[in-house]
Amino acid sequence: MRVTARHVAQAAGTSLAAVSRAFSPNGAISEEKRQRILQASKELGYVSPAGRSISNLAMGSISLVAGDLTNPFYVSALELLALGLHERGKRLILHTIPPGGSVDLVMQQVLSYRADAAIVTSARMSSEIARTCRRERMPVVLLNRVQPDADMAAVTCDNYNGARLVAAHLAGTGRRRIGHVTGMIDTSTHIERNRGFLDRLAEEGLAPAATVCGAFTYNAAHAAIVALLRDRPDLDALFCENDVMALAAVDVARASGRRVGEDIAILGFDDIAQAGWESYRLTTLRQPIRRMVTATLDLVDRLIADPEQGAIRVIPGHLVIRATG
Repeated sequence: MRVTARHVAQAAGTSLAAVSRAFSPNGAISEEKRQRILQASKELGYVSPAGRSISNLAMGSISLVAGDLTNPFYVSALELLALGLHERGKRLILHTIPPGGSVDLVMQQVLSYRADAAIVTSARMSSEIARTCRRERMPVVLLNRVQPDADMAAVTCDNYNGARLVAAHLAGTGRRRIGHVTGMIDTSTHIERNRGFLDRLAEEGLAPAATVCGAFTYNAAHAAIVALLRDRPDLDALFCENDVMALAAVDVARASGRRVGEDIAILGFDDIAQAGWESYRLTTLRQPIRRMVTATLDLVDRLIADPEQGAIRVIPGHLVIRATG
C-alpha cells in the first residue's frame, strides 16, 4: 500500500493541510504539531511530494544547509562549494533555514531528498537529528562549526589559536584597555574565539575592559558599540569576533571622532572581501576558506565511500595586518 499524506494526517490526528505545512520551512504550524507529523511520517515511511519530485535530480548532488547568508563569509563559502562540486561532477542543492526556523526540519527535508551527503554551515543540529542521519546513512559534514558529538564530521578554522593571535597582537602593540564584542553565545565559533582570546589576554596579565554581544550581525553590533564607546570612552582597542561586527565598529568609532588605528585599534576575524576594501583596511584573522572548502569536499567524498570514516579537521588561520590596528 502506498502511504499518502492522508494516512499521515490520520496517524498524527491533524488535517491534510497541516501535513502540507509541516513539510514547508515557512509553513504556519506549531512546532509541537510539526514534530508529531514528522514522527508519523517517519513511522509510516511517508515521503513528501517535494521529496519524491526531485529524488532523481538529487542523485549525484550534495545538500548545503545554511542559516546565515547575510554574512559574506558564508556567501564566499557557498560559491567555492558550488565550484568545487561542479569540478567533481556533482550538483549543489541549497536549503536555507529561515529566521527563527528549525535546522532539524530542514534536515528532515534533506533526508527525504536523498542527496549523496549534506554540508551544514552556520547552524547546529540536535543530537536526535544527527542520530537519524547516521541511521539513514546520510553523511553530514559541518563547515566552520563543531558540536559536542564524537561521531560528527567537521572542518573548521582553528578559532581558539586564531583568537590567541589577535590577543597577542593587541597586547604586543601596547593596547591595555581592550573591549570585546562577542558573537552568538551558543555557537562553537564564539565559544572557541572567546576562550582563546581570554586565555591569551590572561597570560599577558590582562582582561577585557568591557564586553558586549554583537550577535555576529552588523546592526546588533553597531547598536552595542555605540553604547559601549559612550560608556567607555577610554577604550583603546576592540576585538570583534567576526569582520561584519568589526566593520560596524570602524563606522561607529569614526562617527564618534576617533582615529581608527591610532586612538583605537579594531580587529576582526574571518577576512571577508570587504575587510580589504580601501575604506576599511581591517586588521583581521584570515580563515583559510579555500583550504576549508577543499577539506570539506574531500571529507564528503571519504564519507560517501565509508560512512564510518568521520573526522574533525582543524585548519590554522593567520593574522592579516592592515590599517586598523
